[in-house]
Amino acid sequence: MFHWRRSVASLIAAASLAGMAAAAPAEAQTLKVVMHSDLKILDPIWTTAYIQRNHGYMVWDTLFAMDEQFHVKPQMVDKFDVSTDKLTWTFALRDGLEWSDGKPVTSDDCIASIKRWAAKDSMGQKMMGSVAGFEVVDAKTFKMKMKEPYGLVLESLGKPSSNVPFMMPKKTAETDPSTQIKVEDVIGSGPFIFKADEWKPGEKTVYVKNPKYKPRTEPPSGLAGGKVVKLDRVEWIAMPDAQTQVSALQNGEIDMIESPPHDLLPLLAADKNIKLFNGNPLGNQYTFRFNSTAKPFDNPKVRHAVFVAFQQEEFLKATIGDPKWYKVCKAPFVCGTPLASDAGMAEVLNGDTAKAKQLLQEAGYDGTPIVLMQSTDLPVLTNLAPVAKQLMEHAGFKVDMQSMDWQTLVARRTKKDAPDKGGWHAFLTSWVAADILNPVMAGFFNAACDKAMFGWPCDQTIEKFRDEFAHETDPAKQKAIVENLQKYWVDHPTHINLGQWYQPAALRNNVDGALVAPVTIFWNMTKK
Repeated sequence: MFHWRRSVASLIAAASLAGMAAAAPAEAQTLKVVMHSDLKILDPIWTTAYIQRNHGYMVWDTLFAMDEQFHVKPQMVDKFDVSTDKLTWTFALRDGLEWSDGKPVTSDDCIASIKRWAAKDSMGQKMMGSVAGFEVVDAKTFKMKMKEPYGLVLESLGKPSSNVPFMMPKKTAETDPSTQIKVEDVIGSGPFIFKADEWKPGEKTVYVKNPKYKPRTEPPSGLAGGKVVKLDRVEWIAMPDAQTQVSALQNGEIDMIESPPHDLLPLLAADKNIKLFNGNPLGNQYTFRFNSTAKPFDNPKVRHAVFVAFQQEEFLKATIGDPKWYKVCKAPFVCGTPLASDAGMAEVLNGDTAKAKQLLQEAGYDGTPIVLMQSTDLPVLTNLAPVAKQLMEHAGFKVDMQSMDWQTLVARRTKKDAPDKGGWHAFLTSWVAADILNPVMAGFFNAACDKAMFGWPCDQTIEKFRDEFAHETDPAKQKAIVENLQKYWVDHPTHINLGQWYQPAALRNNVDGALVAPVTIFWNMTKK
């Protein structure tokens, strides 16, 4: 999540050693990229923020992965099997998997990684609720034994975005899920190696090709298939000012901007040396997140009043501007997907200020100032909070909008302190569509109290719907469950969906090989 967003799919050394004079020019091997955010946290399990997810895909690998058609395929796994009674899943790892410190990847590593991921991730929590335990068969083979058949095992282990079930060494994976891993524990088996000695938050993050990584033989597709690295080095350059980013791209000082501001896209499109690439056709969804533990948002009627007061296009116009790059869509599970539905949504997201005021009065709102966190350093998020503040104030709320950079917001949103003592009431973010395709996958639908994501909604009815969906395999029945969930959720919202939007990346014309995927990835890419 920066949630994002994801983001979202888009794309994306200097040779200084003596004796390399005959090698290709350094510029042909090093890709310099401005990402959507600076990397200040290294743990993609501790947080759902998309810059950490992107970092995760550089360093670590996954047991399964989702291809361009949203089909789950083996990645680190060579072969897998499920018993006739659906109670035992057996996974065998590929040959040659090795951590960057030279040690082999083992079954114990994978089991520990699944457990840590599942403790934090909404989809992982649901899966583990049906898991009886794990059994190591040998160094490369393990079993997952179920209490009952569970319909989303592969979808969970192949989850494409935050939180991603990245496989880590056992020592790293045994870190408490609520504690960030240490920089020295960023040891992966993925396509790139993180250069801890060159990491300077606020300046630069560096990755180099992992010479020991063995890609799959299949062609790359989405996040699946062969992760063939064709670059020697990738540098993420911190460059907060958007105009500076664009000038650097035009001058060839950098090779790619992951998330160029939408108001500058016409300028970039007119430059013959630059191309725009939208690698995420389903796009992203803006979201307003409640802290359901803090008054007055512990009252579902107050939360519903916000739902009634909001109107999607107000947010989309203020942030994206050009209708070419956004879509008004009330469906919580993304327009253009099998579970898209407007069921229950007719009376919300219409900007009905009068009705929202009435609902607030009926709910007994006492004028408590709403601490609304605003992210100021990501162009696709900056204007969201001012729109929310205006619409809420029109409905009768008092709003205390507090501005900060995204990484500060990411850290603060984990705090359960009272809003007037360093906590919060609400913030706005974005999810990549691939994160929110069903109610088990979509993290903000998790209403399992302390096990839920920041905001910590506690609603047994929502959890009942999510359990029903997780154990149902018939698509028609799944759709019915989703529609019944939506009808209830509208009156007991955990968050508010604020429309879809699309983010192209900007690349120099000499950069090729960008893949369609819900995450910015750098394998398969080349620089001429």
